[in-house]
Amino acid sequence: RILQDGCKNIGGRRANKSFSIMSSEIDGGDGDGDDISPVTVILPEEEADITKLSVIHDDLTSELQRQFIRSINSSLSIRQLRSQGLSFQLWPAATTLVNLLDKQRSHPETNPLTPTLTALRNSSECRTLNILEIGSGTGLVGIAAAATLGAKVTVTDLSHVISNLQFNVEANADVVAANGGCVRAASLHWGEPIDAELIGQEFDLILASDVVYHDHLYDPLIQTLRSFLLDGGNPKMVLLMAHLRRWKKDSAFLKKARKFFEVDVLHTDPPAPGSRIGVVVYRFAAKQSKKPAIVSAKRG
Repeated sequence: RILQDGCKNIGGRRANKSFSIMSSEIDGGDGDGDDISPVTVILPEEEADITKLSVIHDDLTSELQRQFIRSINSSLSIRQLRSQGLSFQLWPAATTLVNLLDKQRSHPETNPLTPTLTALRNSSECRTLNILEIGSGTGLVGIAAAATLGAKVTVTDLSHVISNLQFNVEANADVVAANGGCVRAASLHWGEPIDAELIGQEFDLILASDVVYHDHLYDPLIQTLRSFLLDGGNPKMVLLMAHLRRWKKDSAFLKKARKFFEVDVLHTDPPAPGSRIGVVVYRFAAKQSKKPAIVSAKRG
């Protein structure tokens, strides 16, 4: 198992940070097609708050995208390796989640994430949130969360993805640390309890984006979520999951999940031009056991 620890000497200032990335167009149809088509352009030119994305080609046909973030006067660098597969590319729901994190810093009073984040901070012994991202891919969401929330973040994916994930973690370590956060990378195979044990279960929050796509992964994913949300060390732990529905079968995952978790919709993006549905952000929490009411009988 691989675990790269970059979360040492957490600290630093916590100013208002923001990170603006808008979703690109993607088809939100209900068909049962076999192709998954990740969004590979994460900033439409008309929406960009930053300089145009630069592309660097190397032996792995990689693309290093540098995004200037005005609120912290710094850039985040995210490397994609499109030729290596889906886990090495940016997906649309990640941009939605990052955009919400951005707005939560600048306008917390109107942001749908604020009640959840406030409750987690109030219930935590340490004001620094301990966050787990599952199915991290390039690590964009986790790295952005560390920077915008000043959080301690563990980004995870399959073993063969860790090298590129660690590259992105290290590329942004200075920017993240300057804003009070830190990121480490670890291997996490859904459905394998040993991985969860090695990572640890003392998290406040789990983040996920576009992790529901192959139906044969539904049960392993739910098993992993149960191990953290139901059997972990923090009963108040919640999952924030951004998802773009592609097929009707996606609803089967939510049906399975509702057997174990309270699932609420926190936010829905408007559909992108040419699409029929936008990214939805869900909140998963452990179901609260309903205690039977105690009725006191009056003695006559």
